Amino acid sequence: MKWFGRKAVRETGRPFLFAGLRGLFAAEPWPRSYEAQVREAYLGNPVAQRAVRLVAESVAGAPVYAVEGADVPAVALVTPALLETAATQLLLHGNAFVQIVQDGEGRAAELFALRPERVTVEADAHGWPAAYVYKVGPSTGSGQVRGSRIAARDGLGRPGLVHVKAAHPLDDHYGLGCLGAAAGAVAVHNAAATWNKALLDNAARPSGALVYEAGDGAALSADQFERLRAEMETQFSGAGNAGRPLLLEGGLRWQAMSLTPADMDFVGLKAAAAREIALAFGVPPMLLGLPGDSTYANYREANRALWRLTVLPMAEKMLRSIGDALAAWWPGLRLSVDVDRISALAEDRERLWRQVSAADFLSDAEKREMLGFAPGEKTEFVIPAKAGISGQ
Repeated sequence: MKWFGRKAVRETGRPFLFAGLRGLFAAEPWPRSYEAQVREAYLGNPVAQRAVRLVAESVAGAPVYAVEGADVPAVALVTPALLETAATQLLLHGNAFVQIVQDGEGRAAELFALRPERVTVEADAHGWPAAYVYKVGPSTGSGQVRGSRIAARDGLGRPGLVHVKAAHPLDDHYGLGCLGAAAGAVAVHNAAATWNKALLDNAARPSGALVYEAGDGAALSADQFERLRAEMETQFSGAGNAGRPLLLEGGLRWQAMSLTPADMDFVGLKAAAAREIALAFGVPPMLLGLPGDSTYANYREANRALWRLTVLPMAEKMLRSIGDALAAWWPGLRLSVDVDRISALAEDRERLWRQVSAADFLSDAEKREMLGFAPGEKTEFVIPAKAGISGQ
């Protein structure tokens, strides 16, 4: 155990996104590497991709403003494209690395999101991050990997990179993404989709059996069996041949086979896997069109839950980290989300307006302060006719 602020120095540079009891399984039931999990989930699963894009695009669409130290150039650096990319990386990988690019005069000129699987934290002797190594492409002829080293802080104490990470109870330097928790549900959902595709390719119905009932008890010869099998595969299997009549002769009888209750479990299993995927990424299943969800009364309530429980905490975490880093150039800068301009939370704002307006024991200046306005001249508070209008 390390005491007095010393962190344990990791021997390996990259964390496992999903730790498991590998010794108990000869083969892994689903991919463990980050790239393979991204291909299975984000590139190959509609539920996971929609959940991630729903959260990331909502974060990108959140209105950003400077609470303190208002400065237009600083706010302009935080673009919607940057927020969407960083939010996607934070959800999938658990880490978002935003490089601060300086101009010729040493001012912060651009923010650029780096791919998190290419970044390695380089710790000092005490275990604290001293630099970030960004590696790109395969090794060169000398055996070295191309890349660059970004110091945590330059000679003037200004940060060169912003590291936003999700909480990881077993790692000091890297965050924990949602891919590991959703890997099992993604594998089940993809396997169920493969099952449905195979069922469609086989005439979109359970296969049957050809029963040969010869009166003398004889069996089919090898040539007869191969000819019959080839004829079934070419003329009677596949979705294009569904419903085609089958002509039988010579003691052959078709025995249809139906799905057993155990075979039908994959339908409910796929729905349960889809709900687990949505749960892992913090998205109400109702917003993804998943049936059987009765947690929320309507889409409007589910949309408010998405913003309150997932989008706003993630956006505030990212803006707080970026604002603290940019404060080295703009002292006192603090970035936040303008909740009053979010249409999904208009009803909450209207409810607050009504409560404050009904409080007769408060002065107008106190009411303005509670609503987030600067104290000004005495004005009459009027409840807005439409939700989302924040007043004068």
